[in-house]
Amino acid sequence: MREQPGEPLRGDVIDGGRIRAYGWEWSDIGGSRGHSRLPWFGIFLVVFGALLLLQQAFPALEAAGSLLFLAVGVAFLVSWLVNRGMGSLYLGAIITALAAPGLLEATNVVKGSGVGTLCLGVAFLFIALVRAASRAGWGWQAGLGALLVLIGASTIALPNFSELVWPLLIVVLGVLLLVRSSSGRRSR
Repeated sequence: MREQPGEPLRGDVIDGGRIRAYGWEWSDIGGSRGHSRLPWFGIFLVVFGALLLLQQAFPALEAAGSLLFLAVGVAFLVSWLVNRGMGSLYLGAIITALAAPGLLEATNVVKGSGVGTLCLGVAFLFIALVRAASRAGWGWQAGLGALLVLIGASTIALPNFSELVWPLLIVVLGVLLLVRSSSGRRSR
């Protein structure tokens, strides 16, 4: 990248008097570290365009304002597939999970107050599965994902029942942890 017109590129002089120049490009995410050079904005445009075409085929998707959000999430997941960066995995899974409820409700697949919780649970379970497959262990993501899926699914299936049961279970769990903690202090 030139600082001013006519100035040489900035870089380092390396062995033999050669100059290594550095620059920036829109498609150079991870390119200098040996990863692939993908045009991320192009991937986003392809995904977003495909979602808009899907919206034409299924007019009910018109009510889903989350197509742009979904396109961003899917683009991050594509980035994770190519580069295996954990940041892209987390962002892609969570952003896609946040966009999915609007899409699911617009297509009448599922409705209810627990859809968002269920989708986030699935996202965390997906992250845990990827961690386990890469021999990094299941991690806290598995526990959180399972809890969110359980809460979301029960809220969708039994909305009146779950409004009372989950807060009670959380209180019981808290009491059990406090009792366990205080009994551990007495035995010391």
